Amino acid sequence: MAVTDLGVDDRLGPHETRAALALSDEARWNQTAEDWSFFGTAGRVFAIHKDGRLVATAALLPHPPLAGRPAIAWISMVLVTATWRRHGLASALLRRCIDAAADDGLVPFLDATPAGAAVYGPLGFAPVADIVRLRRKRPDAPERTEPAAATAAGRDMLLAFDRRALAADRAALLDGFLARPGTVLHARDGAACLVRNGRCARHVGPLYAADEASAGALLDGVLDAEPGPLIVDLMARHAGLKARLAAQGFVEERSLTRMVRGAAALGDTTIAFATAGPEFG
Repeated sequence: MAVTDLGVDDRLGPHETRAALALSDEARWNQTAEDWSFFGTAGRVFAIHKDGRLVATAALLPHPPLAGRPAIAWISMVLVTATWRRHGLASALLRRCIDAAADDGLVPFLDATPAGAAVYGPLGFAPVADIVRLRRKRPDAPERTEPAAATAAGRDMLLAFDRRALAADRAALLDGFLARPGTVLHARDGAACLVRNGRCARHVGPLYAADEASAGALLDGVLDAEPGPLIVDLMARHAGLKARLAAQGFVEERSLTRMVRGAAALGDTTIAFATAGPEFG
């Protein structure tokens, strides 16, 4: 059956969070119901159905521009259930995201797996950075449910770092994270990092710092405070931090490539040590 026969819907239905989570789980990703809700309210989630069943998705999440910089958007959640892979669904959904970004004057970025990069390259995406996902497997700890431990100064530091690194305003995203039960903001000595609940592990990131020594010191404090499973999407160029995490029981799970379609560049990437995850950048 052709992709056009399946139909690419404009939006994922609000009742389909459970079905979307099933696609995340099948791909062994870490998204939560709150993540999927944010994609739907702050951006757009395109979907393909077969016989009333959700079989594929892709999300486009725009971010307001900073003065003098082009507006960007993040493409993510390009997921296809196993029985419908290699039928062109991912390419069709990605083209819909590209077209929607172009219509709105947005430069699209994404974080691609090796398999995804093979799809995205021919569609005009070029690599700009390498990322490695590291995971620490431990017995599950009780899920964090306390309010976010964030001071106004810590939030301001995180937002300032984020704007420098992404050259975009992600206040809505980061404030959304901070409002979720279980999110913790670590900020001190020129470094800031979020830790939030995930579907199968707590996610560490974004992590920003003035230098690697400051990032490492803050990361040590994060690890001391987090007894359970953790995921870190580390910028691969930071070999020293990778070795530091390996000594703490982290193992490499998969590689990712940050890609852009167009001429836009990110901001000051030297201060970025770990990302908010491939779904958010």
